[in-house]
Amino acid sequence: MKAAVIGLGVEGRKAVKSLRKRGYKVYATDINTNLNLEGLDDVEVDLGFHDIDKIKACDIIILSPSLYDTPLKEKVEDKIICNILQEHKKPYTIGVTGTNGKTTTALMLTKILKKWGKKVLVGGNAGGGFQGYTELILQATEDKYDIIVVEICDMTLDFADHCFNPDLVILTNIGRDHMNHHKTIKNYKKSLKRFLKGKKVLLNKEDPLSLQLKTPKSILYGPYNGKLNLFGEFNKLNAGAAAKAAQILGTPRNIIDSVLENFEAPRGRIQTYKLNNAKIVIGKIDNPSAMKTILKETDFDIIFLGTPRRNEDWRFETLQEIGKKPPRILVLFPGLEDTTDIALKRAENLPSKVLTAKGVDEIIKLLEGFSSEYHRILIGGNGQERIIKIQENIEKMVGQ
Repeated sequence: MKAAVIGLGVEGRKAVKSLRKRGYKVYATDINTNLNLEGLDDVEVDLGFHDIDKIKACDIIILSPSLYDTPLKEKVEDKIICNILQEHKKPYTIGVTGTNGKTTTALMLTKILKKWGKKVLVGGNAGGGFQGYTELILQATEDKYDIIVVEICDMTLDFADHCFNPDLVILTNIGRDHMNHHKTIKNYKKSLKRFLKGKKVLLNKEDPLSLQLKTPKSILYGPYNGKLNLFGEFNKLNAGAAAKAAQILGTPRNIIDSVLENFEAPRGRIQTYKLNNAKIVIGKIDNPSAMKTILKETDFDIIFLGTPRRNEDWRFETLQEIGKKPPRILVLFPGLEDTTDIALKRAENLPSKVLTAKGVDEIIKLLEGFSSEYHRILIGGNGQERIIKIQENIEKMVGQ
């Protein structure tokens, strides 16, 4: 069997891996000529163009979600994976989308449903830490499931609507992320409105922008009021969404409460540690809306911030949110790219002392010193892999 993967972004690379693991011969193509092809040694790759003849000669096609609203889709539609494979469309499907909290909400709900005795498949958005949409579709073909929980990135709504058509959607919130794609919040809301049309939707009653999409089929949810061992009011809302979805499916309340009371944040998401005299909060806080939410919780003496890619200008607005509740010291480190030069320029007017750190070892050294002198430290921003490495080092330091 031969498969074509059109687009070698995060989703495309995950798709290649999933297909190769199952013995497919893969042809991949991307219009971008400046791509790192590491890990694609055994894959035929064309850059700078899409060879339609080669693509159509394949048995199955994986089209990047970003290309679902382009003429290319019509040329290859009959062989797109969602149209060739159908098993993933049979189970009851719950889509989890929004700006922040998707992964945590999806995993909370999955654990609840599994505890209830359901066979659940969870996955989706590769940017959220899952193995990508292709992996989810292939797994659904290989085994039978009662329920599928799919995390849907706000940039892939049209794709997800075509490919999964969820029976129930959880919308966590609407905020400023992926503005290179949406351009404006107004455009993002238009995409959501199109995606949610005719669907049963759970809306966050504490998010004014989400409430603007309310329809007769909408169901509101609020914060979970049971025991929860996670940092932040926002996690109570994530738990509230998971609990409401589980209740709609008929899950007994005692199962919901038992799972949520013992739920631990997934790797890379917000976790807290006690180191020396400091409480450390660390996790994926990679857009202005997420930072605003975190800073509502408490003031921080020290903030370590991973920087975004050079072309993701809106992510630098995170510094504006920090400026509203500035720490004593702000430490900038390379996150997705080393754009500390841009971040330093944006931070010029902050009253904080601004430092830079180049790598994890330097960050840990600073953290050791700060944790003896200060009480509240936040580590976040962009660069999830680096943040996870910092988290792992902290766990060694505190003996976990």
